[in-house]
Amino acid sequence: MTGLTLLIPIALVMGLLGLAAFFWALRSGQFEDSDGAAMRILINDEE
Repeated sequence: MTGLTLLIPIALVMGLLGLAAFFWALRSGQFEDSDGAAMRILINDEE
């Protein structure tokens, strides 16, 4: 039982950190151009 009282707050903090990182990435524009990166792989610039 003492293990759960330690693990539950740690899990909640890790979940909140993950959620904060997701919102930070969303605000900084990490997900705006998802098709552009996929297309840049296919284009050969050396021609």
